[in-house]
Amino acid sequence: MKISNKKDLKSVLESQGFSFKKSLGQNFLIDDTVCPRMADAVSEKNVGVLEIGPGAGVLTAQLSAACKKVVSVELDTRLKPVLEQTLGGCDNVKIIWNDILKIDLKTVLAEEFADCDTINICANLPYYITSPVIMMLLESRLPINTIAVMVQKEAADRLCATVGSRAAGAVTVAVNYYAEAQTLFDVPRGSFMPPPNVDSAVIKLTLRDNPPVEVKDEKLFFKIVKACFAQRRKILLNTVCNTLGLEKEILRNALNEIGISETVRGETLTIEQLAALANALYQ
Repeated sequence: MKISNKKDLKSVLESQGFSFKKSLGQNFLIDDTVCPRMADAVSEKNVGVLEIGPGAGVLTAQLSAACKKVVSVELDTRLKPVLEQTLGGCDNVKIIWNDILKIDLKTVLAEEFADCDTINICANLPYYITSPVIMMLLESRLPINTIAVMVQKEAADRLCATVGSRAAGAVTVAVNYYAEAQTLFDVPRGSFMPPPNVDSAVIKLTLRDNPPVEVKDEKLFFKIVKACFAQRRKILLNTVCNTLGLEKEILRNALNEIGISETVRGETLTIEQLAALANALYQ
């Protein structure tokens, strides 16, 4: 049996009475040319890998072969008999049946990867939870080096965009604050079962030791960032004041202090300018 073969995998799923749930965004990665490349992105000497959503286990098997230990977190317990069959020979794989957004990841990493030199994360994320999961991983400041994740192509373009470019959004700034982002390669929709209606891409986030900018108050910084992108076509002065309930004179003085035009749109600011604005408004 070759689980990356659609016919073989379909047979396994049918034998276990498994059916795909749209509510869980289930599109299982089955391309055996994509999975080794994803595994390579996170494989290092003596590395432990946390996988989010093993699906049918095609990527999990590749991670098992390339890494010291793999711990996969899966919400859908209906996959238990499927993964028992597809990962039967992978002795270094452990499945934790839980919600990745609710589990205590710091404890899991400490307990499961105590004998590993490095911890990385690999995932084929359901599109509807891409941003929440990525931001949770970054904001938690976990002891990890790299995140390699499959996301919708449009999301990849936004996450890896240059801050200040038209493709960037608030999430671009947040990702850039915590990590260096790059797109590794595109993945066609036919690489999944069932195939989604869009193409995908694998991105790699390399966690920074320190943010690229210094901010006096991180919460204020991210409030300013979100406000700047709240109404993209309006000038920053109006958008930020309307969103945060800030007096225009206060914001106008802050903009003048750091040499930014009052008529600029927030989406055009660099991360350095956004940090300078947050610092100027800090009280």
